[in-house]
Parts: sequence; structure tokens; C-alpha cells
Amino acid sequence: MAVYTDISQEDLDQFLSLYNMEEIISFEGIRSGVSNSNYLLFGKKNKYILTIFEEMTNDKDLPYFFQLMNHLNDNNIMCPKVIKDKDNNFSNSLKGKQAAISSFLEGQSIDHIKPSHCAELGIMVAKFHNESSKLEIYRENELGIKKLKSIISSIDKISDKLSQSVIDLIHNEHDYLIENISFDIPSGIIHADLFPDNIFFHENKLSGIIDFYFSCNDFYAYEIATCLNAWCFEQNNEFNISKAKALLSNYNLHKRFSSEELECLPLLARASALRYLLTRLIDFHTKEDSELIIKKDPDEYLKKLKFHQSVKRSSEYGL
Repeated sequence: MAVYTDISQEDLDQFLSLYNMEEIISFEGIRSGVSNSNYLLFGKKNKYILTIFEEMTNDKDLPYFFQLMNHLNDNNIMCPKVIKDKDNNFSNSLKGKQAAISSFLEGQSIDHIKPSHCAELGIMVAKFHNESSKLEIYRENELGIKKLKSIISSIDKISDKLSQSVIDLIHNEHDYLIENISFDIPSGIIHADLFPDNIFFHENKLSGIIDFYFSCNDFYAYEIATCLNAWCFEQNNEFNISKAKALLSNYNLHKRFSSEELECLPLLARASALRYLLTRLIDFHTKEDSELIIKKDPDEYLKKLKFHQSVKRSSEYGL
């Protein structure tokens, strides 16, 4: 979450007039994330999230996200529910951009991840994948493995800001992955952004998932690879096999990995690390920091990528 579009009380009041909602008595911007603008709305009884969709989010994709969220919410996968307006619309225009209101999810993200948190995550992701498979909707992953080449072209435009060794590593890694990754593994609807700031816990129990605006159809194991990168390294970027084992084994209990997925997992972890290295490099060198926008360190994913390059088989992740 983040804030790129500033709104006034008058802007908000005009937008809220389209909804049958309780009175909103105050609101504030939420500082975190990189894609859309988010505000916390305080009603007399409840809290809500207002999301303004920025240029990174294509308006044509919004029905996909909203249908997925409400399907999961209706089927005991804890996530925000998108609130419809008086005319049964999921979104409306706010300052020339589409915006939507969703229910507020109790809990908070955690800073100190333990294997028990990873175990909860593994169970939730498996249930998410099982439940989302019942939906017949499709959205291509615009930041998926087959799209990395176009992202690399953006990196080449800022090559003067990067070392030649990093540029060479990016190109060589991409070529290797495209040549060696199997694209014949199970796929379906994934969240595609299951970082710790998008997973809430309450009293050490997972209480829900937020921020579905990268959701798409892609490999289930690619989602798990992203979770390995986001949840199973320490702050010094040292891999924690206990966390990985908890994540993978609990996922496997509820949605069994195929032999092809297990064989491909180290390569998918490399692909995921490369994807976040690329987008973080672009953000770091092209966007300005502000009070409500935080840029993230690309070097973290360079180190994670180099770790996964040393992994030869999934058993080295603890499964």
C-alpha cells in the first residue's frame, strides 16, 4: 500500500455519496507498498480501506481482482470484501481514477518471522490455491517469467546507474532460466504478492490476506518460490531452512506438490528473485522517496538470487 493521489475531505465526501455506508468521521493515508494509493477510513462502528488504482493497475483487470476477493471471502479464505455502491458497482471514479472500498481486516503484519508463522502461511496458501481453482477467470501475469525480458529492457535504459557485473548477471540469469525452466507444471490463480506486509496475524494466528492487485494466473509453485524469498531469509539475507521446511511441508499437507513442481522449485525461486531484483532496481533509480512512499533495497534480492543459484534440488529447502 502507498499514497500517490492526495484527496481532500470534499473529494472523499463526494465519492462516499455513491454508497450506502455508515458515516465516515475521519481518514488517513497508509504508508507502505509500491502500486496503488490507500487510505484508512474510520466510521463510527467500523473501519474500511479506500484504494485508488494508479497507472500500474489496469482498470480492465479490476473485475478479476474483485471477483477473486469476494469469492475467497465467501469461502472462508480471510481477506477484504469489496463493497458495492448503490448501483451495485464495485468501483467508481475518484480524481479521475478508479477507486474501491473494501472491508477492514483485523490484525497486523509481523516483523519477526518464526517457523510457526511460515507454517500458517503454507496452510493458507494451499487453501487459497485450492479455492481459487474453482473460479474460471484469467489474467496473465504481467510480471511473470515470460515477461522478464521486457522488464530487462527497462533496466538497460538505466544501465549507467548500475555496475557492469550486475547487468551481466541479469542477462545471463534470464537466458539460463528461460532455457531451463519447465513451463509444463500446474498453474491457476495465485496472489503473486504474498510478502509479510500483505499477511496479517492476530495472536500469532494468521488472520487474513490483503492487497490482491497483482493477482493473476501463473504457476502455483512460482507463488511458493516467492514466499520462500519473502519469508525464509533472515535480515542479513541468510536462508533459514526451518522456516522453509515449515512453509513447504504445511503447504504440501493441503495441496501436494507434483514431482515436476519439486524439480522446478529452485529455478522458480531464482526467477522470483530476479523479478523482484529488476523491479526494485527500476523503482530505486527512477522514483523519488516521499513521506508516504518507501523504496525498497534491490541488493536484498541480488543476494537471494545468488543463494538460489547454489541450490540444486528442492530437498535443500527442507522438504
